[in-house]
Amino acid sequence: MRLRLYNEWLLTEDQRDRFDVVLVSPRNPLNIGAVARAMANFGFARLKVVAPYAPHWHEAKSAVGAEQLLATAIEKATLAEAIGECTLVVGTGTLTYRKPEQTVVRLPDLAPMVRQEMEHGGRVALVFGPEKHGLTRQDLSYCHLLVEIPTGAKQPSMNLGQAVAVCLYELATRALAVDEPAAETAMRARAATAGRLELLAGVVERAMVAADYSPATMREANRHDLRLLLRRLAPSERDVRRILGLFRRILWRLER
Repeated sequence: MRLRLYNEWLLTEDQRDRFDVVLVSPRNPLNIGAVARAMANFGFARLKVVAPYAPHWHEAKSAVGAEQLLATAIEKATLAEAIGECTLVVGTGTLTYRKPEQTVVRLPDLAPMVRQEMEHGGRVALVFGPEKHGLTRQDLSYCHLLVEIPTGAKQPSMNLGQAVAVCLYELATRALAVDEPAAETAMRARAATAGRLELLAGVVERAMVAADYSPATMREANRHDLRLLLRRLAPSERDVRRILGLFRRILWRLER
C-alpha cells in the first residue's frame, strides 16, 4: 500500500472555493499577512476581512508567498455580509472568559463536521475575532458552533496568525484524511445559508414588533436570541421558504 504524501490530504480546488477564513476587525496588518501565509501553506484560498482597523492591510509584508491571496482578499463592512453565503459558520475563541451560548466543539473534532458539510454541497466559514478581545457575544450569535483551541490556563489567548495556522493545520490534515465511505447525502436537505437565516430573523422580528411581543427595551436581546435559535434549529432552505411565507402572511395581517 502506497503511503500518501502530506500534501495529498489538502483540500481540492472545489472544496477550497467553498471554505472562507473570516477576520473580524483585525488591527495589525502584519497579522493579516501572517493569516494569508498560513492559508497558502495549507491550501486555503478565500480570505474575507471585516471592518479592518488599518486601511492598507492588502500591502502587509508578512504575507510571504501569499501576496496574491492577500491582494484578492475581500473586505466586508459587517460579519453578516461576509458569511451570507455560508451554511456552516464556526466561531473561534477560548472559554476562559466567556460563557458559550452555542455548541462548543474541540478543534480536533471540527474537521469531520467541515468534511460532512462540504460533502452536502455547503459552504463553510471559520471566523476569528480581533486581537485584543476576540469575537464578541454579538459576533458569535451569527455562528452555528464555537471551536476552542486547547491552550494552557496561564496563557489561553493566541496570536491571530498562529491561531489561524493551528486551525487550518487541523482541517488540512484531518478533513480529508478519512478512509471511511462518505456519509450519505441524499437524505439531507440543503442547509439554509447565513444570509437566508438573517432574512428570516428580520421578518420574524418585524412580526414580533407588530404583535407588541418585543418592546423597544428588549429588541436587541430578542434579536440576539433569535439568531441563536435559528442556528440551533438548523432549518433547511426549504424550511426557511415555508417559515418565511408563514411569517410574511402573519405580518401582512398584523400591519393591516
